Amino acid sequence: MANINGGVIGVDNEPVVVAEQITTFNSSGTLTTQPHTTSLDFLVVAGGGAGGGNPNGNGCGGGGAGGLIETTGHPVSPNSPYPIVVGGGGAASNVQPVPAPQGSNSSAFGTTTTGGGGGGNRFTNVGGAGGSGGGAHGLQGSGGPGIPGQGFDGGPNGPNRSAGGGGGSSAVGGSGGPSGGTGANGTQTSISGSATYYAGGGGGASSFAVGGSGGSGGGGTGASYSDQPGRTPATGGTANTGGGGGGWGGGAPVGLPGYGTAGGSGVVIVKEEGTASASGMWDMNAVYENVKAGNWTNA
Repeated sequence: MANINGGVIGVDNEPVVVAEQITTFNSSGTLTTQPHTTSLDFLVVAGGGAGGGNPNGNGCGGGGAGGLIETTGHPVSPNSPYPIVVGGGGAASNVQPVPAPQGSNSSAFGTTTTGGGGGGNRFTNVGGAGGSGGGAHGLQGSGGPGIPGQGFDGGPNGPNRSAGGGGGSSAVGGSGGPSGGTGANGTQTSISGSATYYAGGGGGASSFAVGGSGGSGGGGTGASYSDQPGRTPATGGTANTGGGGGGWGGGAPVGLPGYGTAGGSGVVIVKEEGTASASGMWDMNAVYENVKAGNWTNA
């Protein structure tokens, strides 16, 4: 229907309201932006590193968390496709004498995060490098280095040959001690609509006591020593958090392979803000009221 307002003729103006859109990618895919989206916020988390594995004695380091980057106000083109890559976690392994497998990279909108470093294995001692570094083996050695802006270093070994925990994205992994080193906590974000932790480091195994706990954000738990009553095995990083896997070892019973656990896969979360727009002509009364209220200016 047309309006006639002081000689101005045009169609009725109907505002177009688009609700906020949050899209979570648990695997690789493509995001097509909404018709009115010109900027967005996004979180990119790489896959976590695997925990160290050892078929014979001595605790191994926890896996480092996947690298994490959160970006706000990134410019994009409306109604356009953008590729999203979600990295997998490092695979469980007991191969010696190299660190456990590293997680895979994730990427979105030109930003790439690096997979977490694997935990230190027997004879390797040092943790692997990555977005966050893997924890050291229990005999000796240092944690693997993390990447500034994405994560932190893995923890070093400590007394009593306990393994260091894998580094998370908000602190250095815990050093080895009487128990396995604790994985570092990850980063908390509300981009998904609720406060959630991502990229927690994996806990280290213990050679003499209980294993280290994983960091908040999906970090796995390190195995406790085989002579501990109710021995707890290592657990892997949680899927789609980028958490590092828990370390194995600490006197694995004969016949068990002593595999470290896998790291958690990564995740990409995209938030497009809600928009309101309109086409057609504004009636003269609406123009007057908006100018009077200061909603519209000549700038």
